[in-house]
Amino acid sequence: MAISGLILSGCVGAEAPATASAFVKAPKAVRWQIPGVTEASGLASAGKAGDFLWLINDSGGGPLLHLTGTDGKSRGQIRIEFAKCLDWEDLAGFSWQGKPYLLIADAGDNEAARKSCTLYIVREPAMPRKGRVLTGSLKPEWAIEFSYPGGPRDCEAVAVDPARGKILLISKRTNPLEIYELPLRPTGRGLVMATRIGVTDVIPPPGGFPHPFGRQPTALDLSADGRMAAVLSYVSVFIFPRAPGESWAGAFARKPLILPRHGLPQAEAIAFSRDGKTLFVASEGAGTPVISYQLQEKP
Repeated sequence: MAISGLILSGCVGAEAPATASAFVKAPKAVRWQIPGVTEASGLASAGKAGDFLWLINDSGGGPLLHLTGTDGKSRGQIRIEFAKCLDWEDLAGFSWQGKPYLLIADAGDNEAARKSCTLYIVREPAMPRKGRVLTGSLKPEWAIEFSYPGGPRDCEAVAVDPARGKILLISKRTNPLEIYELPLRPTGRGLVMATRIGVTDVIPPPGGFPHPFGRQPTALDLSADGRMAAVLSYVSVFIFPRAPGESWAGAFARKPLILPRHGLPQAEAIAFSRDGKTLFVASEGAGTPVISYQLQEKP
């Protein structure tokens, strides 16, 4: 269902800054046509081609990066060497020092029992030529083993702010939701302790069947220009605009803008297009629909 503007909802602070734009839900959806992908848990736009998306499976899928077109058709896969796949839960694309990268977040921890989690950073592979599919393997450029102050946290929402050289993480099961930060390129090779920088909340919009886990974030992405963060839950999408010069902690402390319910069975992956004009949302499940929200400029 399309809307003419964004909807405000309650959060932990003041209202979001006024915006001249609105995301509307596209009337049509595509379906994954990717063998082996049954638990899509992370999504990222390709930096080298506007009509490609990267995708990861949840735990049990192996250390594989899948490439797909925005039409849902498979364009192949690549294996990440020396990477474990305990519970891959999010994927982030970003540009660093003029080159495209992907961050794979092995950060899921349903039982809050992991002493540490790992983030893998890889250079984005070259796109396959027309008529061919992606194959082969790739070594991480670097990896970050990290833990949280106060003990383990389950986290499925991870994004990169390359302008600040920081990684953002939002806890899934705490109350309130906690925002943590890590350096994108830590010095040394030891365990890195995340820094708690703030809190946030994602309250489902009124109406519809209530979801028992509707306030749990399952994915996070930042627009390439750093002006917006998109948080996904099992119910909807929450947009946190950021004012010029504002910290992410400040942006997440305000009421978000809420998009219409996505209606997916178990939404766990979200990604901005590299131009920031489209939001892609995907769900776990074989052949599930991939929906999108399009940015509409107001006159």
